[in-house]
Amino acid sequence: MSLSRQQRFPRARASVRAARQFAGDTLGDWGVCERRDDIRLCVSELATNAVLHGVPLGREFSVRLEREGGIVTIEVRDSGPGHPVVQQSDLCARRGRGLWLVVELADEFQIRDERVGKTIRAGFKLAST
Repeated sequence: MSLSRQQRFPRARASVRAARQFAGDTLGDWGVCERRDDIRLCVSELATNAVLHGVPLGREFSVRLEREGGIVTIEVRDSGPGHPVVQQSDLCARRGRGLWLVVELADEFQIRDERVGKTIRAGFKLAST
């Protein structure tokens, strides 16, 4: 059985916390405890990137979670131009490691260009289903 939930958020810093809360609430509703912190952190990082770099003024971004069998997938979609680049920053740097963290924590990672904007998708395998 596949479960899916999606929510849109405005281009605002407060949306990062709201997106992380949405992910945590969704995982809780689905009874997913395993890897919850990893998933919430990745939603937070991707939402931050959407707010800071991806969402044009006056637009929103969406966060979608899906659970199919033993895999939870998150997708963050924005309508902005550009293609994010995964980079490993200097460990002392204050920023620039968000996508790198997502790649390191997720079991699957993909950046997909859309007709307008892009979708970043990360998958997390659960040991218990």
